Amino acid sequence: MAKPLVAIVGRPNVGKSTFFNKMAGRRISIVNNMPGVTRDRVYADAEWCGYRFTMIDTGGIELKSEDQMWRHIKRQAELAVEISDVILFFVDGKEGLTASDYDVASYLRRTNKPVVLAVNKVDTADNSPIYDFYALDLGEPVPISAEQSLGLGDLLDEVVKHFERGIEPEEESDALRIAVVGKPNSGKSSLVNRILGFERVIVSDIAGTTRDAVDTPFTTADGKHYVIVDTAGIRKKAKVDEDVEYYSVVRSIAAMRRADVVLCVIDSNEHITEQDVKICGLVHESGRPSVIVMNKWDLIEKDSGIQNEFNKKILSELKFMDYCKIVYISALTGQRAGKVLEAADEAYRNASQRISTGVLNDVIGDAVSVNEPPVRNGKKLKIFYATQASTNPPTFVLFANNPEIMHFSYKRYLENALRKAFDFSGTPIRIILRANDGETNVR
Repeated sequence: MAKPLVAIVGRPNVGKSTFFNKMAGRRISIVNNMPGVTRDRVYADAEWCGYRFTMIDTGGIELKSEDQMWRHIKRQAELAVEISDVILFFVDGKEGLTASDYDVASYLRRTNKPVVLAVNKVDTADNSPIYDFYALDLGEPVPISAEQSLGLGDLLDEVVKHFERGIEPEEESDALRIAVVGKPNSGKSSLVNRILGFERVIVSDIAGTTRDAVDTPFTTADGKHYVIVDTAGIRKKAKVDEDVEYYSVVRSIAAMRRADVVLCVIDSNEHITEQDVKICGLVHESGRPSVIVMNKWDLIEKDSGIQNEFNKKILSELKFMDYCKIVYISALTGQRAGKVLEAADEAYRNASQRISTGVLNDVIGDAVSVNEPPVRNGKKLKIFYATQASTNPPTFVLFANNPEIMHFSYKRYLENALRKAFDFSGTPIRIILRANDGETNVR
């Protein structure tokens, strides 16, 4: 089931990005008191009371501004609202109710989406600043201070209530949902047409022909069900100069996050470009299993070692994604195109694995015996217990005495131990450290 999407919207400079960064646990959005600093949505996964969801930070909405930059930001924010399940509307408790707040509230009421009203910058126990905001007719205002981390739990309680009430789980289906992403003109639409066996989406040499995400269900001859989603090419920001391109980029990212597997299509003629690396980074952060599809392989001059050279180049450029599956195809001629679905199926199976607790602790215990955890400031890390919390991506929780002294290199070592013991090719895995005073070590 796809995680709910929560759009954080409001006027410029009301504290949306500050809240977003607190929830994301790291500084992702730029925080600055100059209105309009956040110009593109930023995505981050969050969890509250057992509910996992994705937040979308947006630029401030100025509905009546005629400035071109504000027009772009408004369109982006509107799209975030369109694809979201719950809207978190931020207002400024210090500045008070403004005409722009009324305009945005009126717009949000027309969306018929659940809206939670957050009155930010309320730094004291005096909640009188919130009373004027009842006039927005958006329900009970929730006073918070994102900067001081006050009231955030109450706010999130209100957000997750709408997950229970208003968001229906996606219909269970045995169809594997595959999103196809990449730069413009990398051959995404040609690949989709080759897989489907007919021309479902427009194919053109003109970059950017596909403007939206296109879903197509199909069934293979052996009875397997799929939904393939062709997305618009994700361009460099400097080249995104049309309003419609903002929509394309956002819809591509949304399609990626709702997919079971992502195909990253790369033009073999161009090897791995900086933009390819950025797109693969988005896929990695989404936690989706993935396949690197090196397209236009028919145009590469072949010799005995060329594929190995490409593999080394790919793994060098995509070190953060060295678990990826790689297939070399020509969507135009059909060369090895059948391997794409096979790789997608395998990546999804690997991401869906659940390891028994006993076997998992044996593997972690063996790894710890071979290479003991680090010592920092005289303190030694002890891992007491391990369990698998979830799948897709496989997520493992390690209970330890001092999680804060875990070095990223040792976490990477444990990840490699898991990958050596189990086939997690094609999928990222997550390792989470939790504090525990346990008495029993894994060894």
